Amino acid sequence: MSDYFDEMGWTPLRDGEAPNSLLQMARFLRNVGAWDMLGMDEKLPPPASKAAVEALEEIKITDADSKKCPVCWEAFKSSEIAKSLPCKHSFHRECIIPWLNKTNSCPLCRHELPTDDEDYEMYRKEKLRAVEREKDLEILHNSMFG
Repeated sequence: MSDYFDEMGWTPLRDGEAPNSLLQMARFLRNVGAWDMLGMDEKLPPPASKAAVEALEEIKITDADSKKCPVCWEAFKSSEIAKSLPCKHSFHRECIIPWLNKTNSCPLCRHELPTDDEDYEMYRKEKLRAVEREKDLEILHNSMFG
């Protein structure tokens, strides 16, 4: 069984090290719902990381793939090379690269790619952990009162 710090993805403080009071305040604001009132959830996501953009899979369009690019709405030509995101949506290279240079998500399904912004990545992990906590509480509640 993992300990508290492993479960939360944190490291304990070293001897003589002081806690980050700004981080504690941000967590407090989030936990009491004030984070939403401050508009912190409305901040636009940063661009996708350069490594994530370069690692996008290139696929060759076949005649069977009679699809259109969701950004420009032009049909893919046979034997054309397209970029495929991890969510399996395909785009023209000249359509998706400028998009990912502005934001880190798929224009169709909002699947997020990694970013180079450490603060945003930490925020994203906290959001995922909050969802996990809600599920854990629901399971605990159902096991006690179900």
